[in-house]
Amino acid sequence: MPKRDPRIDAYIANAPEFARPILEHVRALIHRHCPDVEETIKWRMPSFEYHGLLCGVAAFKQHCAFGFWKQKLVVGEASEDDAMGQFGRIRTLKDLPPDKQLAGYIKKAMQLNESGASTPRVRKARPAPATPDDLAAALKKNKKAAATYAAFSPSCQREYVDWIVEAKREETRAKRVATAVEWMAEGKQRNWKYMNC
Repeated sequence: MPKRDPRIDAYIANAPEFARPILEHVRALIHRHCPDVEETIKWRMPSFEYHGLLCGVAAFKQHCAFGFWKQKLVVGEASEDDAMGQFGRIRTLKDLPPDKQLAGYIKKAMQLNESGASTPRVRKARPAPATPDDLAAALKKNKKAAATYAAFSPSCQREYVDWIVEAKREETRAKRVATAVEWMAEGKQRNWKYMNC
């Protein structure tokens, strides 16, 4: 018989009534298709480990969530409006994929963990910040500074913008705008003093 963590028993018992059959079903599927799985609690929710973290399930007030640790390699991208997990907001057992499909996902996740595969990290580039009106007006008066600012990456622009908008007093903000334009006219990034040149 598979080893069960009593903390997960308690988690299921304390879950909303609609969630209990979902949590029990997912738990049973994981144990059926991965007999050597180890149960634990991570981030205050039931988690399952097999050569590393395999998957997790959670209950909320009105839905459950279930997801694989290496989601992109197991099932692909989750949509933007999905709850935590790859299968969206699970309110009934019918919201889960068919058992055969879930079994395939579990086996794939097991193989990935056995082989030591890792999910590639992808950083989403943040767009350039909106230039505050006072900085934009000052840059219009200094073509060198404007050209430098325009050539900066979004993160370099953001360093200047954040520094300016974080000023609490108008006098401080005006000084920072003047200093920023002066430094940009010299081709300097916001934290130029700390850069190894």
